[in-house]
Amino acid sequence: MLLSNLESVPGHKISRQLDVVYGSTVRSKHVGRDLMAGLKNIVGGELKGYTELLEESRQEAMQRMIEKAQSLGANAIVGIRFSTSNIAQGASELFVYGTAVIVETNLAPIPNPFPTQG
Repeated sequence: MLLSNLESVPGHKISRQLDVVYGSTVRSKHVGRDLMAGLKNIVGGELKGYTELLEESRQEAMQRMIEKAQSLGANAIVGIRFSTSNIAQGASELFVYGTAVIVETNLAPIPNPFPTQG
């Protein structure tokens, strides 16, 4: 599955637009991560527990979107965007969406820089 946040896939042409596809996940904060984040807020620095949580959420939402695109017969998703929102206190949704398409390679042949002379 080719993925692009552009409206196209470089080196390919879109031969068919299928549908909008999306994936989402709702995650709550972990009490242990909250305690460590509270301490980290005092001294400063990266909140690694939250960074890991966000990365896991992104991967899960992306996988769900890819599965929907595959079920439509797509071989690429273009225009990918991410969004987040608070659902409840301590819980957030990560939402990813794009357009499922079928693309074909559209690369022009590379000219031979050393043509034969006869």
